[in-house]
Amino acid sequence: MDRVVNAATSPVDGGRVLLIGDISTALLDAAHVDRYPCEVRANILEGIDAAARGRFAAVGVVMEGTAHQLGPALQALRKGTRARILLLAQMHEEPMARRFVAGPDDEKRADAYLVCPTCLASLCSHAGVSQEPEDGRQIAGDSRPPSSVLPPPELAKLEQRIRHLERLATTDDLTGLKNRRYIWEFARQILEHARQTKGRVTLLVFDIDDFKHYNDVYGHPTGDEILRQAAILMRRCCRTHDVVGRIGGDEFAVVFWDDPNRTAGEIERERRSASAEHPSEAILVARRFQKEFGNADLRLLGPDGRGVLTISGGLASFPRDGTTVQQLFERADLALRDAKGSGKNRIYLVGEPKSDIADIR
Repeated sequence: MDRVVNAATSPVDGGRVLLIGDISTALLDAAHVDRYPCEVRANILEGIDAAARGRFAAVGVVMEGTAHQLGPALQALRKGTRARILLLAQMHEEPMARRFVAGPDDEKRADAYLVCPTCLASLCSHAGVSQEPEDGRQIAGDSRPPSSVLPPPELAKLEQRIRHLERLATTDDLTGLKNRRYIWEFARQILEHARQTKGRVTLLVFDIDDFKHYNDVYGHPTGDEILRQAAILMRRCCRTHDVVGRIGGDEFAVVFWDDPNRTAGEIERERRSASAEHPSEAILVARRFQKEFGNADLRLLGPDGRGVLTISGGLASFPRDGTTVQQLFERADLALRDAKGSGKNRIYLVGEPKSDIADIR
């Protein structure tokens, strides 16, 4: 992925990067770390101590494997060093990383995050230190030209262009939501995470009823605006860590998963009830979205544009309805078609005697 958010732009102390955690999961060229201006501490406590004793441009913290240690560790790093703190996040960890870099400067626990896997040259670039191996040798298999070939202004433009292309690769340009490619990869990662933690994942697939009619009668610009409004409403209804995407045409998907900031007690309760309960949070959000969308005042449809749009959808949960991304999408799509066939304006839950979520209490 190699995508950075809130990258560091101001100079800081030192010309080296301290990396904390298992870098093999985050860096494509982790085996060559000794060729770069980097130090590594696999243990979090040792990393906090090293950050306080040394002078570093940045401290990169691998999120994977830190569990509930991450919050206190970042707080200790913030107190002990002036270096910028960069989080190295897997795709499914991005919602948590976003929380750590949000808010006023005096409340942030991290300054930026990169979506992994990334490479050492890119990491060093974002940290503001030399991107070249310290011994000056080209790394085997790395065909990129040395950054010193380009003057700094041109290098900055090139990096900006790369960031733009990366956003295009994962973002739907019409709605600003994640695209199908991102949704599938995120779902794959979060299902693997759920297998390891006995967590819960629910997939909602929905589309706008009679969308072709609105396109034909009011024109494609109006259809595009309806899609943008649907994206805004869905974001507003979802929790911050859920992932919303447009997967094609007027079809959308939401991946609901356990809040990464929940407590140990909440995790244990969720494990005990995961196989017995309905995906209550997902149902609540889906109901809320149905209500919000049904009440939306779309003036572009004329004076009668309020409350005329409806959606139909299907909900499928891991592991009850499927254990792979493909299986969950197939089951959710089947439930969506059942909802359409039963009169539309419905969201069906896979495998329930009363499939319509409006009937579930």
